[in-house]
Amino acid sequence: MTAITPLTASSDQQTSALVLALPKGRLLDECAPLLAAAGIAPDADYAKESSRRLRFPTNHPGLDVIRVRSFDVATFVAFGAAQIGICGADVLMEFDYPEIYAPLDLDIGHCRIAVAEPKDAQYRTDLARLSRVRVASKYPNITRKHFAARGIQAEIVALNGAMELAPGLGLSRLIVDLVQTGSTLVANGLVETEVIAHASARLIVNRIALKTQPELISHWIGQFRLAQSRTAQSRTATAQTTR
Repeated sequence: MTAITPLTASSDQQTSALVLALPKGRLLDECAPLLAAAGIAPDADYAKESSRRLRFPTNHPGLDVIRVRSFDVATFVAFGAAQIGICGADVLMEFDYPEIYAPLDLDIGHCRIAVAEPKDAQYRTDLARLSRVRVASKYPNITRKHFAARGIQAEIVALNGAMELAPGLGLSRLIVDLVQTGSTLVANGLVETEVIAHASARLIVNRIALKTQPELISHWIGQFRLAQSRTAQSRTATAQTTR
């Protein structure tokens, strides 16, 4: 097994640590094995929702971790507040920041962006007959583009959560949301009718940081590439032993 390569930070880098932005919630839990495989050990409370801290030192003097909302990871990296980050491809699709380079699919956080509506045996929305539709979503750009490609103008009801409530409360019949297992849709009487895109977590970097600190950023891209390979091998081995 290839050993993790230590990186010695310069005096400038030590006073201004590289910042790795991580998403709160379910994806943060999936990041833990990847961070360990990359040789990154943040302070223990970084994964605790009860912790009031949002920035955490790591075992590398030149690297800090911040914990932010999943949608905000891309914004922190795009504007250079964080130089590297981990976020879902759904976020990258929604914001499409030109300042972000996504060199690596981390093979975690697998889900899909889907259209859903009430499970009604008597009626199913016939999009072919519509020129305008109202849709509740936290993905206004993805939603508009998806329906525009079918010649439909989408009126967006912008929600940040509890999307599944929208049809039952009359906000909109259709929703566009991130789906992993589909159990929340089923529990709320909804059915998935169309998959817009599949998504997984990506390693992202700020393009300017990559140009101005190529050795440092490339080092961490390499470490995460190695970590992704290790964790994939581990999952394969576990799956084989459980058969």
